This record gives sequence, structure tokens and C-alpha cells, in this order.
Amino acid sequence: MDADTRIGGPNARFPDTHPSAISAAVSDDVARRRPGQEALVSAYWKPVYSYIRIRWHCSNEDAKDLTQSFFAAALERNFFAGYDARKGTFRTFLRVCLDRFLANARKFAMRQKRSGEWVVPDAESPEEIFEREWTRSVFEDAVEELRATLEARGRPNVFAVFERYDLAEDPASYGRLAREFGITSTAVTNYLASARRELRKLVLARVRSVTTGDREFRREARAILK
Repeated sequence: MDADTRIGGPNARFPDTHPSAISAAVSDDVARRRPGQEALVSAYWKPVYSYIRIRWHCSNEDAKDLTQSFFAAALERNFFAGYDARKGTFRTFLRVCLDRFLANARKFAMRQKRSGEWVVPDAESPEEIFEREWTRSVFEDAVEELRATLEARGRPNVFAVFERYDLAEDPASYGRLAREFGITSTAVTNYLASARRELRKLVLARVRSVTTGDREFRREARAILK
């Protein structure tokens, strides 16, 4: 869906911040570090998988195996401890680690004569691919959580209206939605506003979990909701 003024914009106010999974993942406290690492793996599994498929032209199964292997190595070797927020964003750090891991994996595969389709395309930069897939993953996960949240609250029609209008390639008109759901056009407006507000909160919660401070959070939030 469009991350436009429907759910955010240049004048949007952001909620109070919460502890970052990054801070926990690099903590000296083992009790904090492991949950933080697991949260980062959960947040980045899909964009890493998609990046491997697109950037490195790997099959579905190979991309899954490589994604699993990358995160296993990251946890075993404590890659995350090498992150320094003063040198850039965590996503850039993670992508550099991933490219290094994949380059080594490709060399090993070539030595074993299993190079397959390990060809890196030139159409997009690594940064563009990873940022796009990260954004896609954030919104997809937030939409699924929105669906579950509204269903749990006994408001499945709110999500259904939102899905038919904001997520559909050919959105239904307010009048058509009102007729189909037996509600007024004003109710359609209210349903959409409610779903967009909730989605915005869910998106921002995900961004907060993988940023290291208020300044980075606000920059990232404005970028993803532009």
C-alpha cells in the first residue's frame, strides 16, 4: 500500500519511544542479549531472504537455507556486537555483514562446483534492494498484525473495508463499500481512519525496535511513512 498521508506525513507526531532490540542485542547482559538478537532475526528474516533471492538470483530453497545459515552464524559469532551506531544505520551494517557472508558462501559453492545462479544483477544498488524489501516487510507484517488485532476486537469489518479500499489494486468506492457492508459512507470514513491510525502505530513500533535512538527513529519513521 502507499505509505502516504493516509497513515503519516511530514507533520506527523510520533509516539513515545520504547527500548530498542538493537540495544538489547549488543548488551553484555546475556538475559537481555538473546531476546534482542531473536527480535532482530524476526524483524529482518524476510528482507534478508528477499534480498538474497533478488540480489543474488538464488532459488527459493537456496535463499531460505542461506538466510537461516546467515542468522545462525550471526548469533554464533555475535555479529551484532560489531555494530556502531556512530558509523551508520543498523540496516547498512547488517547488509554489509550479509554481503560478506554471501560472498564467502559463493566462493565455497564454486569450489564445490555448486555455483548455480549466483549472479549479482546490476539494475539496482544493494542499498535500494535492501531498503525496498525492508519497507515491504515492515508493512506486510504490520498489516497482518492489524488484521489479527481487529479480528480479536470483534471488528473484522473494519479491516475488510480497509483491505478493499487501501490494499486493493482496484479500490471500491465509499458508496459501494457502504452498500456491501450495510453501513453509511460516514462509517466507511471512520473505519478507514481507525485502521490507518492503528496501522501507523504498528509500523512505527517495528521501526522503533530496530533503531538506536530518537533521532534515528524519527528519521527512519519519516522515511518509511513518506
